[in-house]
Amino acid sequence: MGVPKVHINETAREKGIVRFLFSKKAMGFLLAILLFVGMYVGLPESFHQSARLMIGIVSSAIVLWALEPIPLGLTSILTIIFMLIFNVVPTDVVYSGFASPAVFLIIAGMMLARAVNETPLAKRITYFVLARWGGNAKGLLASILVIPQIQAFFIPAVAVRTALILPIVVNVLDMIKAKPESDLRKMIMLGVAFGSTVSGTAVMTAAIGNILAVELLNEFTGITITYFQWFLYALPIWLILIPAVWILLMKLFPLKKEEADFPEVQKQMKERAKDFGKMDSREKRCLIILVFIVGLWMTEPLHGLHPSIPALIGVALMALPAIGCASWSNVVKINFDTVLMLGATLSIGYALNESGATLLLGESLSAGWIISLMANPIIAVIFILCITQIFHLAMSNVSTAVVALVPIYIGLANQAGTDPLVIVFSAALACLHGYILVVEAMPNVLVHSTGQIKQQTFLLPGFYMTVIMTAVTVIVALTWWQWLGLL
Repeated sequence: MGVPKVHINETAREKGIVRFLFSKKAMGFLLAILLFVGMYVGLPESFHQSARLMIGIVSSAIVLWALEPIPLGLTSILTIIFMLIFNVVPTDVVYSGFASPAVFLIIAGMMLARAVNETPLAKRITYFVLARWGGNAKGLLASILVIPQIQAFFIPAVAVRTALILPIVVNVLDMIKAKPESDLRKMIMLGVAFGSTVSGTAVMTAAIGNILAVELLNEFTGITITYFQWFLYALPIWLILIPAVWILLMKLFPLKKEEADFPEVQKQMKERAKDFGKMDSREKRCLIILVFIVGLWMTEPLHGLHPSIPALIGVALMALPAIGCASWSNVVKINFDTVLMLGATLSIGYALNESGATLLLGESLSAGWIISLMANPIIAVIFILCITQIFHLAMSNVSTAVVALVPIYIGLANQAGTDPLVIVFSAALACLHGYILVVEAMPNVLVHSTGQIKQQTFLLPGFYMTVIMTAVTVIVALTWWQWLGLL
């Protein structure tokens, strides 16, 4: 007689359960639970119950977001549920993150990206730049660095910008027969990752972490940073980092003459650019709407419209028949994991503030030497940049890093008498610029996922880029920010 089918199914189920219990997913859940219990039990007596529960929930959420045993959106939903069940703050505060203008800005930004991608506009720009400068290694790297900077103004999602250019770059490398693990392939792939990360620097809407930092600053202090102000403060850093990446990668990956020139690529890019033909009416309408949206963003000090309003106007114009350039059925196909995570992180920020947890955390962390460091604006900027970069190595998700650090930094800044605006702005920039580990930034993850580049390839260039970014920010703080009155 054969083994009964029911017995086989039960055995397989038991093996599956055992595998799960010893898997990374189970370990992630266990760590989250232990951290919740540890925070609730181990915090000082000065922390009341709501603050203990809130800090425990946030700590568990950070672990789950960082280790991803379950999808990011599902962790966000669970975080909301626990805040509601434990009644740490009123229900309207728990849901308030999803009513934030920042959430609608992200939703509109992703919808705009979908609309733009229905037209050949983004690819046309990419092929035009490559056809112009892609005939040698220097020009190809420069092109790859410049393209996402252009896209940042009208594609407000770093992952989308990276995903758009990545297949084209891989195709170009295959076209010129760049060997696996060759210096040329490493240099160009790192160019995609680092260039995409840098593209989020000066444009406030170009990175979720920027938007989240601005929203939390406004919630905790009432200070507002406009689109134009962000651009003005970050402009020198952005302009310096673009050539800095180019010089660094060219120095770290020196190429032989026969590897560095490939005029046939430039020729093929020109042919592909010609295949697009002249801009049709849809592309022209798309470009006009994008210019209109960016114009409204840049002139925010004149009309006072929150950046989400021009973005929503743009979505409506893009999808309207005869006026727009995209179908509504395609525009609404956005990543709701991102929306849920942003709404939940904002709700966490508001709940930390409402429950008094942020104030208590700030007081408990306000050691004399930290307050003395934070009292001097320049030293405070250096301290925040260094601490945030170290923290970011462990906390890979940019949004998670922002929501974990910004409330604490604001509390420390207030106690030290330092302007929280410059502290939050510095922290947001440091959270954005992750270069050393693959998991530090979405462009790194996407580039690594192609299998064309290994984690170890990121280490040395990433370390140098982190040092350069920190040094550039400090120099800009000593000069440009002081001249503008930010410091």
